[in-house]
Amino acid sequence: MLRIDAGRTGPYCDGVSRRSFVQLGLAGMGSLGLGSFLKLKEASAASVGKKDTSVILLWIDGGPGHMDTYDMKPEAPPEYRGIWRPINTNVPGMQVTELFPLHAKVADKFSVIRSMHHNNGDHFTAGHWMLTGRGGPSGAAQAGKFPFFGGIATKQSGPRQHGMPANVAIPYAMSIGLRPGYFGGNYIGPQENPFETEGDANNPKFEVKNLTLGKTMSVDRLEDRRNLLSSMDRLRREMDRSGKLEAMDKFDQSAYEMITGEKARQAFDINQETPETRDMYGRHSWGQSALLARRLVEAGTTFVTCHFGGWDHHWNLQSGYDKYLPIIDKLVHGLFTDLSERGLYDKVTVVLCGEFGRTPRMNDGGNGGPPGSMGTPGRDHWGNAMSVLIGGGGIKGGRLIGSTNRLGEVPKDQPLMPGDLHKTLFKVLGVDPNVHYPDLTGRPIVSVDHGAVINELF
Repeated sequence: MLRIDAGRTGPYCDGVSRRSFVQLGLAGMGSLGLGSFLKLKEASAASVGKKDTSVILLWIDGGPGHMDTYDMKPEAPPEYRGIWRPINTNVPGMQVTELFPLHAKVADKFSVIRSMHHNNGDHFTAGHWMLTGRGGPSGAAQAGKFPFFGGIATKQSGPRQHGMPANVAIPYAMSIGLRPGYFGGNYIGPQENPFETEGDANNPKFEVKNLTLGKTMSVDRLEDRRNLLSSMDRLRREMDRSGKLEAMDKFDQSAYEMITGEKARQAFDINQETPETRDMYGRHSWGQSALLARRLVEAGTTFVTCHFGGWDHHWNLQSGYDKYLPIIDKLVHGLFTDLSERGLYDKVTVVLCGEFGRTPRMNDGGNGGPPGSMGTPGRDHWGNAMSVLIGGGGIKGGRLIGSTNRLGEVPKDQPLMPGDLHKTLFKVLGVDPNVHYPDLTGRPIVSVDHGAVINELF
């Protein structure tokens, strides 16, 4: 196992700075007894029908405020309704924040779930809920307990095109400062972790280093090494009855196809895009990450996550959102416009969410101290209500699903939980939410243990 220090992430409100690592260990894949369960992939595909759809998850790490984005409450008292006014969109009855003027032009392309909740305000518990569909971890015990729902989906489906990774994170898989955090495969195996691009897609010299062979390695030499390892392992493989080596073989084959083929290298080369297209998404690392995500799903990746961090605004909410929301506005507009123009809108579902919403009532900027001692007012953690943007890939646009009460505190009607969202996305991808995988004790665990498809979205 090779462990590489990848730098520090910024501290969250618990005051802990977490060092991130990239862990590479192909040889260690043989220690996972999951290979025999790969047969479920074919069985599941047969039961739900083959699809070529994909998902792009825009992960707002830290928790965006629902009442400052997609669930405005203009009639609420000032300390609730916040700083910005709502504006109308091209869908009658749907409003968004005035900082989303470009959203307003493409609102017919997406819907908003306004009644998502899991009732937990701990970053770690909430992140685990949204990304795995289950609670468990907390700030005191942060380790993930279940696999990322996107990893479960791609374990069943694989990539849409050979030579492409099925599950990708741009620039890295990270939740609440943990890498890969709750995007990890956990008991279904680290081979189901997202492939990480690393680097800044907005950098003119951006490249995905893991796709290069290096100066001392050629394709012929790589093939010679594969043949040698294959010969040495043949007897062991014939004796193996657990399926461990089968799982390792599939992982190695996928890596080999990515490195030696042209498809992945072409897809990751964002510099092939025209300046006009790059401008449409915004010349920012987040905007270019969204553009790279479009390139990957177009080339055959099934699930892409874009990580956008820095959303824990307990204070200085106004300055933070004045900076961040226009960037999100531009990339969301660019992504839906680009998908539509390229004939991909019906094949790609875009989801935007974080681990929770923010408190409906704004605080005084003191964070427990005198008012204003930390900065201007902000909002705190709130898992009782949050908004999720979703559109494309068969999801109908222009719909509002559920609602919150007049102060934005709790769902008023159609309360939904993460499992409802996950089952909806499993339907989009054509994979089975009822497949079981063994945990580390060998106990079979169902992929999604609650919820139902949100039929109003179809």
